Amino acid sequence: MKKLCLIIMIFFSWFIIVKAEEDLTPNSKSSILIESSTGKVIFDKNSEEKLPPASMTKVMSMLIIMEAIDNNKISLSDEVTISPNAASMGGSQVFLQANDKYKLEELLKGVAIASGNDAVVAIAEHLAGSVDKFVNLMNKKAKELNLSNTNFINPHGLDDDNHYTTAKDMATIARELVKYDKILDYTSIYEYYMPKKDGSKSWLVNTNKLVRFYEGVDGLKTGFTSKAKYCLTATARRGNMRLISVVMGAETSDLRSSDTVNLLNYGFNSYKLKTVYNRNKPITSIYIGNAQKESYKAYLKDDATILEDKTNNAKNNYTYEISLKKVKAPLKKNSVVGKATVLENNKEVKDIDIIVKEDIEESNIFNYIKKNIKYITTGL
Repeated sequence: MKKLCLIIMIFFSWFIIVKAEEDLTPNSKSSILIESSTGKVIFDKNSEEKLPPASMTKVMSMLIIMEAIDNNKISLSDEVTISPNAASMGGSQVFLQANDKYKLEELLKGVAIASGNDAVVAIAEHLAGSVDKFVNLMNKKAKELNLSNTNFINPHGLDDDNHYTTAKDMATIARELVKYDKILDYTSIYEYYMPKKDGSKSWLVNTNKLVRFYEGVDGLKTGFTSKAKYCLTATARRGNMRLISVVMGAETSDLRSSDTVNLLNYGFNSYKLKTVYNRNKPITSIYIGNAQKESYKAYLKDDATILEDKTNNAKNNYTYEISLKKVKAPLKKNSVVGKATVLENNKEVKDIDIIVKEDIEESNIFNYIKKNIKYITTGL
């Protein structure tokens, strides 16, 4: 019956036109809606109020895990031994048994799909050596992201007076996490049968029902405790635009979903993303001192995108300015060699790093001879 009500709620919400000045999230204490590539805030309601995040905490936990995988500190193929501490975790869990071993990827699915507290603690201990050391990594990352209203006490989100964040900070963390396509592969799974060591399987059902009932939703993380009430950090992609929404403090899961749907509907109906310059197209060439070649192609690190209001009929003029660094070889692939400043009607709106997409080796004696022969024979 609850599933039917959710489907009906989402269906009829498409026919409701909501104005920006109206409260899109009447059932939530705090909320925010942003566009992912630009970070632009589309809607905001008490988004800097410190509140308990419950299991939305795992958005940060998953970010720490994905960064560690990306930096080759751990691997999805790692075998993780379940400690008695991890197996004893209460709240939402995937019912791991102490001393059993699981592939890290299976545990990560348990976190992303079923919000397993036991699974996230097991990965935390494997990565950092202890839960406390893992939490230190979480808070260090929060400082790197300038999240001044966030403090974590644990990796799972069970209530603690000193464990808090804001809707705005959660959106910032989520914006970092969605850069990892792999995590969206997991958070978009609606149901999964996780193999157990005794030969049985645990049926995991996504706690975020919108991944099944709302077009484009492929994550991210729900949360609930008696203190935090019902929370949800959601993300949805349609075409080239990805939205991230956060709602906190709703009284029921249906109201949490209703407010999230209102936010996403408003964002997709009212805005579009314009690509000013594509990151896969060279934006300039750069001379690199003592390198093997005279010049190298340089690219934007990310697409140069602008969020446009569909209701605004004014035509905007987009340009960009390039500023390159003086750099020398050797350089690693993806090294930053400058920046591009995007201008909207001659007003600066964003800066994007310019990178090289190849390893650039230092020149040797043979390259110098080759260059000199070229200068002698062609004068170039």
